[in-house]
Amino acid sequence: MSREHSYHLILDAIAKMQWNVAMILEAKAVEAEKTRNWMLNHLTEAAFINHKEQISDPLEIHDQIVEVLDGLTKIQLSLARNMKAILYRGESGSMGGGLEDGLGDGSFSGEFDLGR
Repeated sequence: MSREHSYHLILDAIAKMQWNVAMILEAKAVEAEKTRNWMLNHLTEAAFINHKEQISDPLEIHDQIVEVLDGLTKIQLSLARNMKAILYRGESGSMGGGLEDGLGDGSFSGEFDLGR
């Protein structure tokens, strides 16, 4: 198996992993919408003993959602770093033109500068 073919397989695997993460995010968005609707209909003032519980219980749910999103963001950033490393190696090999045409603009650096 050639080096280029190996890189292609690795990039394909990374793309599939990113697709799965995207599907997880989509499912989490649907779940969050259902949770929001349920909370709006069921969590009224009467459901809590005092104001402190009324504030702290939704904050716990919010913290859990933030932790999930933070974990998925870290996964995406690490996948992007791996893809960037593979693409830079491929550029120095026999692939020639490489990153300057498409991905050499830092789009996988973890920053969201979409205006470049």
